[in-house]
Amino acid sequence: MGDTPNYITPAGMKSLIEAHRALFEVERPKIVEIVSWAAGNGDRSENGDYLYGRKRLREIDRELTRISKRLKNARVIDPAKQPDKSRVFFGATVTVADEDDRQRTITIVGEDETDTPRGHISWRAPLATALKGAAIGDLRSVRLPGGVQELEVVAIAYPQ
Repeated sequence: MGDTPNYITPAGMKSLIEAHRALFEVERPKIVEIVSWAAGNGDRSENGDYLYGRKRLREIDRELTRISKRLKNARVIDPAKQPDKSRVFFGATVTVADEDDRQRTITIVGEDETDTPRGHISWRAPLATALKGAAIGDLRSVRLPGGVQELEVVAIAYPQ
């Protein structure tokens, strides 16, 4: 990932910090304690607690490294402070209608905040990229897995 900015909302940043804290201050010390206890039981080659604990420690350390890099490159963007709320930008909640007048609402968020079932999509997603800068009434074509769709922007909202 390098020095690519990690755009994130204030809520997403808070969530990422909390995930790091939970792993570092809660889960990792528990696993270290289990591994220490298991190591004291003798033969480690057939000790399930020891082997699983070491594996879990490696997983936690990898995740802590990943989160640390994401936090280092984080650029918090507060959607409530967006000066032009008439157009679609990062943090916007957008309602679009397809050719059959079916509507769906999505919110454009950071990569660490995506939650497709809730309608939270990454700012790098094809749909978000197609909608960037659009105003109410604008038509945008977007290539989705089901093919190219023409979407009309019906509503744009930002948090207060």
